[in-house]
Amino acid sequence: MVAVRKLYLVTGAAGHLGSTVVRMLAEKGEQVRSLVLPGEKHTEAVSALSEIFTGNVCDKASLRAFFQTEDGAQTIVIHCAGIVSIASRFEQKVYDVNVTGTKNIVELCQEYGIHKLVYVSSVHAIPERSPGQVVTETDRFAPELVKGLYAKTKAEATAYVLQAAKQGLNVSVVHPSGICGPYDTGRGHLTQLFIDYYKGRLTAGLRGGYDFVDVRDVAAGVIACCEQGRRGGCFILSNRYISIPELLEMFHEISGRRRVRTILPLWFARLTAPLAELYYKLLRQPPLYTAYSIYTLTGNARFSHEKAARELGYTVRPFTETVRDTMLWLKEQGRI
Repeated sequence: MVAVRKLYLVTGAAGHLGSTVVRMLAEKGEQVRSLVLPGEKHTEAVSALSEIFTGNVCDKASLRAFFQTEDGAQTIVIHCAGIVSIASRFEQKVYDVNVTGTKNIVELCQEYGIHKLVYVSSVHAIPERSPGQVVTETDRFAPELVKGLYAKTKAEATAYVLQAAKQGLNVSVVHPSGICGPYDTGRGHLTQLFIDYYKGRLTAGLRGGYDFVDVRDVAAGVIACCEQGRRGGCFILSNRYISIPELLEMFHEISGRRRVRTILPLWFARLTAPLAELYYKLLRQPPLYTAYSIYTLTGNARFSHEKAARELGYTVRPFTETVRDTMLWLKEQGRI
């Protein structure tokens, strides 16, 4: 039996998750195309492992060369491109990339007859549950069912993707929780938190917590979904709930740096959040906390990845390993 030649098209390939997916596919010997923005930084890793195409998901015409493939190849699109935002105010760019960009990808998948699309959504797209309830997969998505710009854009895009599945497109959806870990060349929120902690700039923490998951586990789940994800199927790719005080204690135990002993009351954090957003905007850095991120840290973040484990063979590593590997990678990069 002759093996079918596969070609993987990865959007957002220079991002944290996208680059990790490209790396894993290359390690498996797969043929990969990486879509990056014109002039995008930090493409060295993926350019050595894949064929680079430039384009913008918001501009459908710029994506056609990326989608045009040789006859006979089984084309699989992994749509990682997106903007993760904890901003409290509406930002047109976030909507354009997360919603319009996803619609463009779906329409091109339909036009070019791709074999499979895996869309990287978010747990934020899932309607919230009452405190104490475990959050599981759903097929009901709408912006009005969630709070915050990022969540609303992901919910709208997910609903569009699942409508395309009903029309016959072979598409599956994955919902990662808070992605973190090594290989983050940008300033993901947990990466920046660890850098600030390590350099002694983080002097206080907050109550609350979230479900943080290793980028390598999510990437493996995404690739498994390419093979085993059912059409129209949704899969939560989470790890476990970790409180901020527990996270800061992990930072201390793994790095040997000074403990953060001060935990701010939530009323104080909420009061100062607008000032924090302004302060980090002046620094041109992602804010460590905003009114929306405080809302997220105090909401229900009890996600179950049981379905992904059962249907995709999804597994997660201990989070102490994630923190340790992140620290070692940041040291290798000279960032701490």
